[in-house]
Amino acid sequence: MPSLHDVATWQPLLRLLHAAHADTLSAPGGHVAGQIGPGGWSVPLPYRPPQPGRAALISDNQEQFDAMGLIVEALKEEGSDGISFVVEAASAPGRVRLHLIEPSPSVEPGVATAHPGTLLLADGAQPEPVRRLPEPVPGAAPAASADVDLLRRSLRERLPGAVGASETELAAAEARLGVTLPPELRALYEVVSGRYEDWDDFREPYDIIGCDLFPLSEVYVADAASRKVLWQFGAMYAVETGPEHAVQQLVGSPGWIVFGDSGGGDRIAVDLTPGPDGHVGQVIIIGHEGNIGAGLIADSLTDMVVHGHFDGRPVPKVERPPLVAYVNHASVPSVEAAAHPGLEVLSIGVWEKEPVSLAPVFDLPRLRTLSVYPGTLADPCEIARLTHLEYLELPPAEWRVLLDAGAVPKGLQAAGIDAHRQRDNPLHIIALANEILALYGRPPITEITVLEEAVA
Repeated sequence: MPSLHDVATWQPLLRLLHAAHADTLSAPGGHVAGQIGPGGWSVPLPYRPPQPGRAALISDNQEQFDAMGLIVEALKEEGSDGISFVVEAASAPGRVRLHLIEPSPSVEPGVATAHPGTLLLADGAQPEPVRRLPEPVPGAAPAASADVDLLRRSLRERLPGAVGASETELAAAEARLGVTLPPELRALYEVVSGRYEDWDDFREPYDIIGCDLFPLSEVYVADAASRKVLWQFGAMYAVETGPEHAVQQLVGSPGWIVFGDSGGGDRIAVDLTPGPDGHVGQVIIIGHEGNIGAGLIADSLTDMVVHGHFDGRPVPKVERPPLVAYVNHASVPSVEAAAHPGLEVLSIGVWEKEPVSLAPVFDLPRLRTLSVYPGTLADPCEIARLTHLEYLELPPAEWRVLLDAGAVPKGLQAAGIDAHRQRDNPLHIIALANEILALYGRPPITEITVLEEAVA
């Protein structure tokens, strides 16, 4: 089987790319780029739609699937999680130059792009919301609706054929989880083990319980590590749990015990670390599309299963200065308006006025994230005055100013380069990224020129 760095592995894809982008790849400086993984790819090739009246078939785009298949098989053979590539116009007509960009321990993967993702400038660093643990809530207690005997009795009446988990299985689950199962959740599994093989119709327990119940062996703790949050997203959030919240708005908690699924990918959990307006043992839903927070379903498992309550309670709207501020032409009108002592995240977006100064936020003690749109800063070197920054995302030109001035903040834990996917050559962005990584003693991104190949 051809290897990942073998000419034969890439030839079919190079020919397809050249045919689709002939003008681009015949012009000086022209390039196309993509990203390929064992489970999928993002490659700029035209998609041939199916004939009207029938579903799409692999055969509709067979050449593309065959070309990608060679590379995917080579990735699997090498045990690689994926690779990015850049194809450039070569000096001779009808030829292209292929560059492969290896995964790096210093960089999070980019999202569907060959451009590097977030630069990791400190070992093991995580965005601040990921590091946050639940706050203690003195006096938090189970809801009045929690009734273990009623829950157990109702389940047995409604699911007479259910098979419960044994004491040995329950003890093994608690040992694996490192937590004692709360009384209602234990009672649920004493009646219904959750094993799919115990049911002729696996939908029956869903209709009674209100969710897809996991087998006891698949119950897990939804701590922050269980919710994979990339720096570029996590750094832009702030954890804010007010007195009006029933659920602490965390990335994850050691007290969120997931026991089921909504049927659409959202996790259902018992919450042992409630917010100020919540109850120990309340039932929450953790959205699969979000990076932070959870919503209340019911005050207790009894409330959900026996009484059929699934809508939680409305959260009162409380006006307070935002911890995350978006300064742009349609939102917060200025940096001055965004500034207050609790501000954690500042994003400066599309701006139709004169470039702004960062002076109003120089002394803010909690400002840890800054994201900037091209050309919006009057003086990028002012960033050096933001001494608490953990994450900085800038366009290439602003990074160039900081690097040339020796003004890159020393305390950064991660950095992003906001490149335009089509316009900016990933190879140029990688060179810039390696300069930033070098400042922090981090390993560089490795780029390999594999071949210069005739495609026409």
